[in-house]
Amino acid sequence: MSETRTRIADILSRDEIRALTERSDWRGGWAVASTWGVLALTFAALAWAQAHLPLWAFALALPLGLAVIAGRQLCLAILQHDAAHGTLFKSKWGNDVLADWLCARPVWNELHKYRPYHLVHHAKTSSAQDPDLSLVAGFPATRVSLARKLARDLFGVTGLKFVLGRVLMDAGVLKWTVANDVQRLPQEGRRWWDYPLCFLGNAAGMLLTNGLLLAALWACGEAWLYGIWALAYVTPFPLFIRIRSMAEHACLEPSRDTLRNTRTTRAGWLARAFVAPIRVNYHIEHHLMASVPYFRLPQLHTLLRQRGLVAEPPSYWQVLALVSGR
Repeated sequence: MSETRTRIADILSRDEIRALTERSDWRGGWAVASTWGVLALTFAALAWAQAHLPLWAFALALPLGLAVIAGRQLCLAILQHDAAHGTLFKSKWGNDVLADWLCARPVWNELHKYRPYHLVHHAKTSSAQDPDLSLVAGFPATRVSLARKLARDLFGVTGLKFVLGRVLMDAGVLKWTVANDVQRLPQEGRRWWDYPLCFLGNAAGMLLTNGLLLAALWACGEAWLYGIWALAYVTPFPLFIRIRSMAEHACLEPSRDTLRNTRTTRAGWLARAFVAPIRVNYHIEHHLMASVPYFRLPQLHTLLRQRGLVAEPPSYWQVLALVSGR
């Protein structure tokens, strides 16, 4: 593994660093509010379609609704990610509490667990100690192999395994992770009732926020829409996570240098809607300086391009071709 690492102080002046790391409460608030706003509009559109369209037309509209909801579920996860770095809001309360309850808990995550886990990923990117290494292991693969993986994601196999893993993690059977590697925890001395009690204690935030979502939909006379939220979570959501993960770190050299172990990807409106919300496609920039909030990452990318440090990024289609090129 290469031992050289690009130093941000060699690239940017102090004034540039100060300007790039300036955070904004209103932009953080808008990111959270607009994400839930899109979810609300999508729920409303599906309710209208179910009531007014013939069954065949509703069946055609449903996959689009699932994809939009799953894209916003990924957006909530990315907002939690930004809060874990302390960049979503200026205030500690905004990053630690507001983002936890409005972004992390609804998609079955917890900020206080995710933050230390994710900071190890930044410190040990692409090394054997990287906790996210399993997300991009085995690439490049063949086209047939990648197609099988994407099909398992799309048809719920990956999502159901993910839900089972979450249950076992919250029950204290498996070590907590957001990656694919499974590590069992010691179970000596535990009694049968320890498992449900442990699960309820760890999953309380998810159960509460999802219960409130169900209650809100029920109050609107559309409780069935919670089933669409859950279905999106186990079908398109894992697919979008896989594509995003591959774009960020798959098929790159094991190096300590961010410019070589991380990838920035070009994202059009379609990619931003489903796999690259909140500027997460600017991943070299994020790893190079994680203190930069999402809305300033394009500015950092422009500076790096001007200084000849990064090339024009590939598209998501080009990344998919690369990771299936064995």
